[in-house]
Amino acid sequence: MSAPAPAAVSVSARLLPGGPVADEVLADVGARSAVLRARGVTAGLATLLVGDDDASAGYIRIKQQRAAALGFASPHVHLPAGASQADVHRVIAGWNDDPAVHGMLVQYPIPAHLDYNAALQVMDPDKDVDGMHPVNMGRLASGMPGPLPCTPAGIEALLAFHGVVVAGREVVVVGRGATLGRPLAMLLAQKRPTADAAVTVVHTGVGDWARYARRADILIAAAGVPGIIRPEHVKPGAVVVGGGVRYEGRRILPDVLESCAEVAGAITPRVGGVGPTTVAMLLRNVVAAAERANP
Repeated sequence: MSAPAPAAVSVSARLLPGGPVADEVLADVGARSAVLRARGVTAGLATLLVGDDDASAGYIRIKQQRAAALGFASPHVHLPAGASQADVHRVIAGWNDDPAVHGMLVQYPIPAHLDYNAALQVMDPDKDVDGMHPVNMGRLASGMPGPLPCTPAGIEALLAFHGVVVAGREVVVVGRGATLGRPLAMLLAQKRPTADAAVTVVHTGVGDWARYARRADILIAAAGVPGIIRPEHVKPGAVVVGGGVRYEGRRILPDVLESCAEVAGAITPRVGGVGPTTVAMLLRNVVAAAERANP
C-alpha cells in the first residue's frame, strides 16, 4: 500500500513583502539625490571588499547597482584576502578625508585575521552607512539623530508600510546580536508613532525563551538559527517577522519555518521580506549623509 500524499500546507497569514517598502524608500532617495545633483552634489557610496567570497562580492554588486540607478557615485576597492589591518585602515582613512564620499561600508565578513570592529572604529561615524559605529549606536540609544542600523530600520519601515500597529503592543525579539536584535529593541521602544512598543529581548541563552515568544503580539526572529521559530512558538494571529537568516552556500536558511503562516495573522515571506528593505535603508543613510555634509 502506497504512503499517503503529504497534506497541503494551509496558509492563512497575510504576507508582508519588503519589495514595495523598498520601492517607496528608494523613490524618496532618488528624488533627494536628484535635488542634490541639481545643486552640484553627487551622493557617494564607497565600498570595500576584502578577499574573494562570492556571496560578499554579490552583495557589493547589488549595492553598487542600486547606487548607480539612483545617480550615486560608487567608488570601490577590492583588497586581496591577505591584506593587512593597516591596508584596510588606509582605505578607510582615505575615504574619511574625501568630501566626495558621503557614506562607506566594509563588506562583512572579512578574513579571520582582520579585526572588523577595529576597522569600524577608524571610520568617520557620519559616513558609517551601516549605522554600526559605536558613536552611532550611542546616538540610537540616546535618541539622537544619526545613521540607523539598516535591518532594524527596515523592519520598522516594513511594519509601518503594511499598517501593523506597533505602539503600545508587546514585541518580542528573539536574538540579541549587535547588528539586529539589540538595536531593533532600542528602535522599537522609542517614542514615535511607528514604534513606542513594550519590547522584550530573549535569546537561546534563556532556557524558556519560547514562553516569551508565545505571548508576543509582534514576534521578530533575529537569532540567525535556522528554523528556531516554529508554529508552536507563535500566538494565534500574531505578526511574525523573519529578520535572521543563515546561508548555506547560496541557500537561505531563515529563522522562521514557513508553517508558522498557519498560525500567524501576518508574516514576512521566506524570500523578499526584510532583505530588500535593508539595502534601501543603507542607501537612505547615504543620501542623508550627503545632505548633512551639504546643508
